[in-house]
Amino acid sequence: MAQTQKTSEQSSRLLVDAGPIGVWILVYNLARNFVPDQAIYYGTGAYMIAATIALIVSIRTEKRIPPMLVFTTAIVLGFGTIGIVLQDPIFIYIKPTIINLFLSWMILIGLAFGHNIWRIFFEHIFELTERAWLILAIRWALWFQVLALLNEFLWRHITDSVVPESARWFAGMEFSEALWSNAKLGVMVLSLIFAAAQMPLVLKNQPRAKDAADA
Repeated sequence: MAQTQKTSEQSSRLLVDAGPIGVWILVYNLARNFVPDQAIYYGTGAYMIAATIALIVSIRTEKRIPPMLVFTTAIVLGFGTIGIVLQDPIFIYIKPTIINLFLSWMILIGLAFGHNIWRIFFEHIFELTERAWLILAIRWALWFQVLALLNEFLWRHITDSVVPESARWFAGMEFSEALWSNAKLGVMVLSLIFAAAQMPLVLKNQPRAKDAADA
């Protein structure tokens, strides 16, 4: 029964994470056909609504307030609102960077003070040894930094928007806003692959499984 509940929670978490991204891609690409100059704002508005709904669904499903989702939703709403009000897409472009760096440094600072934030967030889903929780926390902190770096690389080389040429890292690189927007799907897939790559560590470091094997 407990395992069924955990599986259900993991499925709900996948829907909560993927839903807003799917809405973003759909609305953005539809808006490009009618109001190309405003597509980024339509996509952002839809994403903000979807993220808020996802947070409510997560709270109702898990019957708890998920801290990480609350933090990321707050950043989405904050930077999205600023970008729409000021009509400045830069705030929207840097949002993934801020979210990923925030999560990374929250994990690392927590570990520095003796608190494993990753375990606090997910111990209701997985039961692991202390060593496994530490390894997972460090891996995810580093992964979030990789995603932040990837986002910086992409948005700084958008050439069909308001990004100044001085923001580019490499003069020969040129990306479209559409590529940056649709890359969210690729980033989600990469994160799912990264998460799947952690499963051997998870399976090998479950206390009950180890105790049963020792007996």
